[in-house]
Amino acid sequence: MIGSVARPADKPDPAEQERAERSAAALLAGDEASRHLGITLEQVSPGFARMRMPVTSIMANGHQVCHGGYIFTLADTAFALACNTANRVTVGASASIDFLAPAHIGDVLHAEANVRHQGRRSGLYDIVVMDGDGRQVALFRGRSHRLDKPLYDESGSDVEA
Repeated sequence: MIGSVARPADKPDPAEQERAERSAAALLAGDEASRHLGITLEQVSPGFARMRMPVTSIMANGHQVCHGGYIFTLADTAFALACNTANRVTVGASASIDFLAPAHIGDVLHAEANVRHQGRRSGLYDIVVMDGDGRQVALFRGRSHRLDKPLYDESGSDVEA
């Protein structure tokens, strides 16, 4: 169910956890958009990512609440990290979002992304965006497509272009 994102496994396989962490680092290394918006990674594990974003005054719309595009961007970033944890370049194929409550200037939002299904090429992910009090702000569902390319060379530390 989209409203109850499962937590990552307590003890993921150490090799898979390392792969998830290296994949996240490789993806975030070139992510200027997230850096510019103050989006940071709080946790990553295989098929899971938790991101954080402070809502600043430049994110306010005409109603003086956080513009939905910024909330979508936070959820999409969590989606991207969760679906790239296996060191395979994975891109979004589609996404939808339902806005449940406003986010206000000064709030700190968290987006938790969790895999629901991962096939050989396509995946389905649910992302819940919450405020600092745990109130659900938005529900996002993304469908991913895996390409036949690694994010980084597992035999070394170089990120592939």
